[in-house]
Amino acid sequence: MVIRNWKWALPAAAAMLILPLSACAGNPDTNNGGAASSEPSTTASPSSSPAGGEASKAPVKVVWWHSMSGELGKAADALVSGFNSTHPDVQVEAVFQGTYDESLNKMKASMDSKSGPSLIQVYEIGSRFMIDSGAVTPVQQFIDAEGYDVGSLEPNIRGYYTFGGKQYSMPFNTSNPILYYNKDLFKAAGLDPEKPPATYQEVADAAKALTKDGVTGASFAIYGWFMEQLLAAQGKELVNNGNGRDSAATESLVNQEAAVQTLEWWKGLVDAKTALNLGRKTDDTKKAFLAGQVAMTLDSTAGLRGIVDGAAGKFEVGTAFLPRPSADAEGGVVVGGASLWVLNNKPAEEQQAAWEFIKYLAEPATQAQWHINTGYFPITTKAYDEQVVKDNLVKYPQFQTAVDQLHASKPSTASQGAVMGVFPEARQLVEAAIEEAFTGKKDVKAALDDAAKQITDKIAVYNKTVSK
Repeated sequence: MVIRNWKWALPAAAAMLILPLSACAGNPDTNNGGAASSEPSTTASPSSSPAGGEASKAPVKVVWWHSMSGELGKAADALVSGFNSTHPDVQVEAVFQGTYDESLNKMKASMDSKSGPSLIQVYEIGSRFMIDSGAVTPVQQFIDAEGYDVGSLEPNIRGYYTFGGKQYSMPFNTSNPILYYNKDLFKAAGLDPEKPPATYQEVADAAKALTKDGVTGASFAIYGWFMEQLLAAQGKELVNNGNGRDSAATESLVNQEAAVQTLEWWKGLVDAKTALNLGRKTDDTKKAFLAGQVAMTLDSTAGLRGIVDGAAGKFEVGTAFLPRPSADAEGGVVVGGASLWVLNNKPAEEQQAAWEFIKYLAEPATQAQWHINTGYFPITTKAYDEQVVKDNLVKYPQFQTAVDQLHASKPSTASQGAVMGVFPEARQLVEAAIEEAFTGKKDVKAALDDAAKQITDKIAVYNKTVSK
């Protein structure tokens, strides 16, 4: 399906899509394999040289819009400098455009004038929209044209951005959530710090034992991403039609029995006062964890380095897989973060130059540098052979948990990730449902039923804006 007059054809759905989110972390259906196949004549010819062979020719300029700020922004700038110094025929200009939502809004506004970027970083739950827009050249086109080897790319990461057998974008910054726990508090409570809880019941038992002397057992931010991950860990899909990958999603499944049981477990911890409800911001739960006020929390693997460094000299941080209802529950984590998309309203030469930059970013040495400076996963398995990565794992052994969890994820449409055009708003509706359950405004089932209905209704509105 392709959006007609893509900038204006989503009056309601686009407004739903571009909403502020509290942290990191969809995709399109496989029937959209032809969505971006209606590529304009400006689509790059990957066999063309990005800068020609003439020494006198000016380098091709690639404008890259990204949403990496602070230390992440500095790390991204370092990658750009490394590329520019070794690729005189192509020069990349990195431009910070605010949050993912802000950047995507700016891109849409720029399309008529073609004043937008050559390349843009888009969060994973914006993938459905990017494909429906018809504004991108799938990276599969470049991969096929030169026989680019994708064999070393992490399959569970690459799979997220592959729809209908076609890879539309290149993953860049990737993470997933893990359980962080305070080993010192575990010891003080008589718990084995080398055997973290693995099931819902074990988390509940540990939280009860840890809640004493001014310490609360746990605190998990009210973040829709966590609910999505807890369901994927059970092999459960978030929307119908193969998680929106077999065909366009038409129904939210957030009120399925697995979701009800998960939220009842979570609410049970809060009601028992063995878990603190600190709201939607993961920064608040992180601060409470680092202050020793709570013994367990959920957070992104991208925050691992900061958490371990923040606890240095105070307590030892342990890490574990996401908890599951039972030890035999099969599933996996869904990658979060963002990927890189080539825009098709730029000249072929510019698109090809953007591809050259993308390939550089995917190189093992580059990914190694990105990983150790940010905490994001390397997108290529070959990065783990780099000495700096080996050294980093020695310094931060907790990160092995993140790597093991990613590799242990059972491939399925559940772990591949859900696809819907209104994913950002759907996530916020789930968060609102969790809040309603926690405060007693609604019981768990009613809260999730209402959220599922609202999400389903919004999916229907979005689907009407696209033509098959």
